[in-house]
Amino acid sequence: MAEFNNVHSVTEMPEGDDAKRNFHNRMFLEPQEKKRSMKALVVKQAKKSCSCTPAKVKDYVFSFFPVLQWLPKYKLREYLLGDIMSGVIVGVLLVPQSIAYSLLAGQEPIYGLYTSFFASIIYFIFGTSRHISVGIFGVICLMVGQVVDREMQRAGYDLEPHAISGLTDTAVDVNTTILPVNWTSQKLLCDKSCYAITVGATMTFVAGVYQVAMGFFQVGFVSVYLSDSLLSGFVTGASFTILTSQAKYLLGLDIPRSSGIGSLIATWINIFKNIHKTNICDLITSFLCFLVLIPTKELNEHFKSRLKAPIPVELVVIVAATLVSHFGKLRETYGSSVAGHIPTGFLPPSPPDWNLIPNVALDAIPIAIIGFAITVSLSEMFAKKHGYSVKANQEMYAIGFCNIIPSFFHCFTTSAALAKTLVKESTGCRTQMSGMVTSLVILLVLLVIAPLFYSLQKCVLAVITIANLRGALRKFKDLPKMWHLSKVDTVIWIVTMAASALISTEIGLLVGVCFSMLCVIFRTQRPEAPLLGWVAESETYESLSAYKNLQTKPGIVVFRFEAPLYYINKECFKSFLYKQTGVNPAWVKTAKKKAAKRKLREKEVDSVGNQTSIPMDFVSEPLGFHTIVIDCCAVQFLDTAGIRTLKEVCSDYREIDVQVLLAQCNPSVRSSLIRGEFFKEGEDHLLFHSVHQAVDFALGAQGHSGTSASK
Repeated sequence: MAEFNNVHSVTEMPEGDDAKRNFHNRMFLEPQEKKRSMKALVVKQAKKSCSCTPAKVKDYVFSFFPVLQWLPKYKLREYLLGDIMSGVIVGVLLVPQSIAYSLLAGQEPIYGLYTSFFASIIYFIFGTSRHISVGIFGVICLMVGQVVDREMQRAGYDLEPHAISGLTDTAVDVNTTILPVNWTSQKLLCDKSCYAITVGATMTFVAGVYQVAMGFFQVGFVSVYLSDSLLSGFVTGASFTILTSQAKYLLGLDIPRSSGIGSLIATWINIFKNIHKTNICDLITSFLCFLVLIPTKELNEHFKSRLKAPIPVELVVIVAATLVSHFGKLRETYGSSVAGHIPTGFLPPSPPDWNLIPNVALDAIPIAIIGFAITVSLSEMFAKKHGYSVKANQEMYAIGFCNIIPSFFHCFTTSAALAKTLVKESTGCRTQMSGMVTSLVILLVLLVIAPLFYSLQKCVLAVITIANLRGALRKFKDLPKMWHLSKVDTVIWIVTMAASALISTEIGLLVGVCFSMLCVIFRTQRPEAPLLGWVAESETYESLSAYKNLQTKPGIVVFRFEAPLYYINKECFKSFLYKQTGVNPAWVKTAKKKAAKRKLREKEVDSVGNQTSIPMDFVSEPLGFHTIVIDCCAVQFLDTAGIRTLKEVCSDYREIDVQVLLAQCNPSVRSSLIRGEFFKEGEDHLLFHSVHQAVDFALGAQGHSGTSASK
């Protein structure tokens, strides 16, 4: 079936009854034939998926293990120096951050080192990005820590430390039936630290499974619902929660960690209630560490173009603070809280606790989504910057395996981290070989150096965590610029940030997604709908409200609706059209009926005085136009309600002698109109490829009808 659409007007006007339909040339557009046989598609896909050739197996293996593609082509002389340098620097920065972020995740410091070590190795094998650094990320650690705290309380580990130790010491001699309900002989064999990493590892396993499943089913499109403004607001809001959770360590307070809705406010209330118990030694240490860390980090950023490598101020602070704490005996003298014993080597692998999976399955969903969204967005950003491509699906596999495999080795959830990725890129990284160098640095700490951090104060780790939040908190400075660029994005940022900080991180993410989707719906529900004018000496039509010196054609109104036309905004479409044209067909028809009744009454009265006393109705005057051209270039699609609305509009205006022409409909809209039987037989010429063609047709048709009338 061919679609008939007119083109340019012609010089000679044909005569006859069909002149109005045929006075213009027509061009024939024959649609491509679309094979819609579902059976054929399924068979084709099955053959493609089930066929097995050596070449296909090789391609599959190489795509699943990208390291096999780039490692044989590794340019030793060109890449090695930059990879070693960036790997060492990131490793030096990652060691103190791994220890510090372990507290945020509710874990012992050793587990943070395990996490960073395994994540770098696994991403080296599965990742397609050459630059991103995968490891511990503050927001993910916060979300893990909240779940760990909740499960610890459910299991009965919210008891006082001395009570727990007393129970575990006498576990052999005590009948477990007299213990609290949540306590079992199995849990008594696992202390607080052991149970915390069990919860963390189990949730990491579940999150990894979700991420691999998303890669397998190719549902990476979920990340498109996490816009840049939404993610930025979420990270900033979570940063307030991170800062709040670390504040007690700055003051040396021993207060329970709040969780759930409103945890930020509850934590600050607890802090101020216990402010009189502040440990002066921890407070002074925190203040001095801030004095060193913040200015040095600012210098690193200010002179990053001149410095070959950033100053490892965090490592310097940790080493200095550990020495002062050890030789000054701050723990024994002032009661400062310290990191404690950090073992060397690796613990034997153990599977996740399968019984915990139902408890953490829902919590793992937002963690999985945030983890892969940040990883994919960072990998694509740096790939575009350096001129190579990454596979989003493979990135989901990579980050999923970075969580599944380490979960058997006492690790918690990881993702890409922007700050460390920027450092990695700026210090000469060329490939993921730098990740292996980073793993070697962490391995050295795990095997030799870790026990030396026994006397490190926890307040120093809290300072390091808070100092790394500067980038997220600085987003407030960008709000005026963001407001100038897009008010909607700014509101999304503020709503997501406030919800993430004041309610909870998980609910904040959900609120942000729902609010951003509502904003999209509202923008299509109340779109722009201007009248258009002609740009002289061209075939272009633009908004009369946006540009000056535009001309209008006599008797023709050109209207543009800048949104899809569907059930949500169909009434808005009609309202805007009636408002812009100044004519509501229903009111005109009603007024005409009233005028006809008045004339009938006048004839019955047959009085000259009564005739002159009746005012002339406004609709007896000409409407001022005979054609409406609807520019559909911004209408992406129509649903059944949209098609019905267009039918109603055309029919209503036809009854008051106004024709409606459609222009610049895309193939999808044209197809919908044809399937919806929008055109009656012989009316297919009312669909135009440009506004200019439609206006020419209307002018020609009106001129021809005027000539016929005069004859």
